[in-house]
Amino acid sequence: MALDGLEITTHGNDAHGEYRAHVPGSDKIGRLTWVSRGSARIADHTIVPPEIGGQGVAAALVQKLVTDAKDQGFTIVPQCSYVEAQFRSHPEWAELRAKAPR
Repeated sequence: MALDGLEITTHGNDAHGEYRAHVPGSDKIGRLTWVSRGSARIADHTIVPPEIGGQGVAAALVQKLVTDAKDQGFTIVPQCSYVEAQFRSHPEWAELRAKAPR
């Protein structure tokens, strides 16, 4: 489900960062954090406060990560259980999956 007016911003540097979801009418922020490993980003946490949950915020954060991976040429290690579940639901993203770190 798409949330009208949802704004996702990116923060960080080449080593680590996060996507932040800003929901209209709320001061609560959803986050998807990542750390870099070579040409991959390890998606390690997706956090959505209960006040803005159930509106597709987490899915929108993952979609932004996937879009950036396609546009910027990095792969994704879905370490976070939510990101992993989204990858299982979207087999078309298979080429964006990096191998898990050892």
